[in-house]
Amino acid sequence: MITLETLAPVAATGMFTVSWLMIAVPAVSAAILLLFGSILDRVGHWLAVAAVLFSFSIAACLFAQQLLVAPDQRAVGVVLFDWITIGSWKITAGLLVDQLSILFALLITGVGSLIHIYSVGYMAHDERKRRFFAYLNLFIAAMLVLVLADNYLVLFVGWEGVGLASYLLIGFWQHKPSAAAAAKKAFVMNRVGDLGMTMAVMSMLALFGSSAFVDVNARAADLTPFWATTIGLLLLLGACGKSAQVPLQAWLLDAMEGPTPVSALIHAATMVTAGVYLVVRSHAIFEASSAATTAVVIVGTVTLLVGAWIGTSKDDIKKVLAGSTMSQIGYMMLAAGIGPAGYAFAIFHLLTHGFFKANMFLGAGSVMHAMDDDVNMRHYGALARALPITSITFGMGYLAIIGFPGWAGYFSKDAIIEAAFEHSTLVGVAALVGAGVTAFYMTRLMLMTFFGEKRWREGVHPHESPKSMTVPLIILAVFSVAAGALMNFWIQDWLEPATGGHVREMSLVPGPIGWATLAIVAVGVGLSWWMFGTRPVPEVAPASSNPFTVAGRNDLFGDAVNDTIVVQPTMVLARGLVANDDKVIDLGADGLASMFAGLSAQTRRLQTGQVRTYALTMTVGALLVGLVFILSQLG
Repeated sequence: MITLETLAPVAATGMFTVSWLMIAVPAVSAAILLLFGSILDRVGHWLAVAAVLFSFSIAACLFAQQLLVAPDQRAVGVVLFDWITIGSWKITAGLLVDQLSILFALLITGVGSLIHIYSVGYMAHDERKRRFFAYLNLFIAAMLVLVLADNYLVLFVGWEGVGLASYLLIGFWQHKPSAAAAAKKAFVMNRVGDLGMTMAVMSMLALFGSSAFVDVNARAADLTPFWATTIGLLLLLGACGKSAQVPLQAWLLDAMEGPTPVSALIHAATMVTAGVYLVVRSHAIFEASSAATTAVVIVGTVTLLVGAWIGTSKDDIKKVLAGSTMSQIGYMMLAAGIGPAGYAFAIFHLLTHGFFKANMFLGAGSVMHAMDDDVNMRHYGALARALPITSITFGMGYLAIIGFPGWAGYFSKDAIIEAAFEHSTLVGVAALVGAGVTAFYMTRLMLMTFFGEKRWREGVHPHESPKSMTVPLIILAVFSVAAGALMNFWIQDWLEPATGGHVREMSLVPGPIGWATLAIVAVGVGLSWWMFGTRPVPEVAPASSNPFTVAGRNDLFGDAVNDTIVVQPTMVLARGLVANDDKVIDLGADGLASMFAGLSAQTRRLQTGQVRTYALTMTVGALLVGLVFILSQLG
């Protein structure tokens, strides 16, 4: 756990004093690209790429320096400036570069750099690509603020920055009504989660007088059960919004309307993982409330099944991957909710998922690039020969996500399933079922896209993508294979000081749960092969009365539920407020105005503009005053 004693002095490690450049450089790059206009249209994208590569080099140097020092010197606080000073509150803007934040910084800038390079080829013919790269840089800068902040208020600045940048990126092609609507939907649903985040931070300030991680962690154990649970649930609400977890998951699939690199950046390595980061970073709060940790486990378990269910029913290749993302983040939430035994596994799977899911999203973009932007897998088939690099690299991601032995997901996801069984048999069975369903729908995706017979539309001539797109795919494919083995025996020890989690024995040889997982994965693969690999795939989705299929195709009626529970009651309330404004407030104000207008009209008749009339009025008035005076004297 981070405490005041474990924060090393900045002066002891010179490289940490420039850690703020990781954020500043892409932020300045975004500002330049937005402010200098068409002057940079031809070269602006390379400035954006260079900015993120620079941030990655800083992160890599800091990571190397951490490796060279003692474990108790690896967490370094960097104070940037005094931000808010009110009464007894003194809040600084600062960074915390520790074992947890540096892994996120490496993932964000490393995978982000590859996505930037990929985007050079993908967005080559887009007239607004300079603006697109500016938004990408802005997103990277905001995400780095989020994960490097040393307190919840600074984290919230990055949290909101990510929300803004995601809105701009999802709705980048705003000429499409569907893209504009998707951006608004993501923005509004995230505001619901942000309300929880805001209330949680304000509660911390009220109770602790500080929002610094150090202070909150040190005093969380002293919270009453009510406040520990309340803050934990509010943080979870914020996490559900950013990470598209039930019940705030409905925006994620619509967000596929953005350019594919956006999907890879937001839905693989960065924004959707922010909720997991928040829960793990707030471990002291959750450990003080069993109710809050149970809620995290329930949310994660439900979401991993919901996302997998949706993935089985979609024909849009990006929406299959979006459902998969929702499901995989559910696994991470489940692990984070388990407590100290699961923190490292949540981050472990978050990292491996960042590699293999970014690989598959970018691979999907390469397929779309070859198929004239068609996203319907029923129009694909037999693309392995036409797109050899894309198909092989995508296959590496596929093997990783289903947990094929030796691939990245085998180490990270299987560890979560074993930890889930140790926590609860029911939760473990749900995680095991999720693994089987994942194998089913991902095999379906592979078969419908790269194998079988050609179902291409007329005039489509598939071709492999340019090197600017295939090289990032190759690099991500390598990490999809090797990342799990590289981190398997290392990541728990590395994260223990930052998360307080205990080290659990890891083994290359699967135990009983591991063998059961492999068996159910094999069943999922076999069932999918029997249904989609041994018979022709219809070019139009057949009508189905199966309630599971119907529900999956309709995103488990998430939009309908939101419409019934939230949208329609809100509209009724809004109509009532408008009616009250029109019939009560406006009528009262208008009536008062009419009354004074009538009085004014009557009074105005006295103003004739004739001097003799005014003289007569003054004379009559004087006589009346005199008469009143005389009568008063006689009385």
